[in-house]
Amino acid sequence: MQLKRLIGINGGTFDPIHFGHLRPALEVLNALHLDEMRFVPAYQPVHRDTPQVSAEQRCEMIELAIKNQPKFKLDRIEIEMGGPSYMVQTLEKLKQQESDAMLVLMMGTDAFAKFDTWRDWQRILKLANLVVTHRPGEPVPSEGEIGRIFHHRWVPNLTQEAGQIVDLPITQLDLSATALRSYLTHGDPVDYLMPESVARYIKEHKLYR
Repeated sequence: MQLKRLIGINGGTFDPIHFGHLRPALEVLNALHLDEMRFVPAYQPVHRDTPQVSAEQRCEMIELAIKNQPKFKLDRIEIEMGGPSYMVQTLEKLKQQESDAMLVLMMGTDAFAKFDTWRDWQRILKLANLVVTHRPGEPVPSEGEIGRIFHHRWVPNLTQEAGQIVDLPITQLDLSATALRSYLTHGDPVDYLMPESVARYIKEHKLYR
């Protein structure tokens, strides 16, 4: 039997991309034996503030950040669609483009705790599996509707094309793009927080001043 390709989906604003985005993505890629991990920058995020820099600049920073990891790919699908970026629409379009692949959407516990407020979340679970990343020893949200979704769909290993949820303890850096932007605005060093190539791009283009 021909096994389907496994494609990880890592969506976000990436304003700017940093090691807190990159390290978890690498650990998910390896732990779940994914064929590739796609970084999908939102054009117009619906759960966050409007990005401070252009979509093209965010894409260029992602490309710099991932260039040495061959299984990491930039996917401009939400940028090309324009308008508000809803994951359900993104996954539907990806499924049309990659009908031979199994999609695995990664999210942290903060995002998963609000998953039942996402647009058409039931449809998302018909299009993809979820991997919920968390710090070692940190519990996955277990209260209310989210707890019911998790306990009903949790599996130790992904065996179906969609609708299953795995959780994965990862190295989670206590690092946010908000904090990074503050450092950049005040001229504080961002060494060891983001790839050097990204820091250099930000400096050259005078971003986040």
